[in-house]
Amino acid sequence: MKKLTNLLALSVCALSFTFSNATMAQSSKKEKTVMVGGAPMYPSKNIVENAVNSKDHTTLVAAVKAAGLVETLSSKGPFTVFAPTNAAFDKLPKGTVETLVKPENKAMLTKILTYHVLAGNHSAKSIWAAVTKGGGKAVMTTVQGEKLTFWTKGKDLYVRDAKGNDAKVTIADVNQSNGVIHVIDTVLMP
Repeated sequence: MKKLTNLLALSVCALSFTFSNATMAQSSKKEKTVMVGGAPMYPSKNIVENAVNSKDHTTLVAAVKAAGLVETLSSKGPFTVFAPTNAAFDKLPKGTVETLVKPENKAMLTKILTYHVLAGNHSAKSIWAAVTKGGGKAVMTTVQGEKLTFWTKGKDLYVRDAKGNDAKVTIADVNQSNGVIHVIDTVLMP
């Protein structure tokens, strides 16, 4: 009987050690998330899966849906997306967003949205390095085909569009399974 009791106690210890190790392994596998719009952005999810959870990007998500870009931005990529917040869209002249999301304006909306996307995975560090190498600016071609100019001021990274408007990167390096998002405070216009 004593041997059976000892064997049971040893088994319980072994099981608790196993469960303890499994729990530690699970916590070490937790993803490093970034909070955007009150929601964690998971590196294992794609751009669309994360963006739909950000309360700061509801206008952008609605525009992506209206332009028919959900499938594209859910694909393998990789993509670098400069994601304007709702407040950035609010800076546009009154009625602009409502007009752009109409079916008859899909081509214009698509042009504007794809102007916010670079092919490849461009971290803030790599863009910053390109700016440094370029003597204070770096020019990159968007998926839409036109150029964006990047520059820095102090510790901040900025993007200048074709119209001369500047957008500040407010949250950099929100990693996704199919690229990276950089949150910006102004809508870019081709």
